[in-house]
Amino acid sequence: MTSLPGDSDVGGGSARESQPLACARCGARAEGPRPTWTCSVENGTRHYFCDRCSRENLRAIEGRLDSAWW
Repeated sequence: MTSLPGDSDVGGGSARESQPLACARCGARAEGPRPTWTCSVENGTRHYFCDRCSRENLRAIEGRLDSAWW
C-alpha cells in the first residue's frame, strides 16, 4: 500500500486505518479497504470527501476553494 504524504509507516500501521473513514461533507462512511475518495488538506488538517461529494463540487475543488466555500 502506498502511504499518503505526511503518513508514517513506523509502528506497523496507523490507528486511522482501523477506523472507518467518514466524508467531511455528508458524513458517509467508507466500507472495506481505503476508498478512492478525495483528500484535501485545509489549514494543516486532512479532510476526506466521498466520490459523490467530490463529483458534485469538482469545480470548487479544482479552483482550490476551501470546503467551507462549497
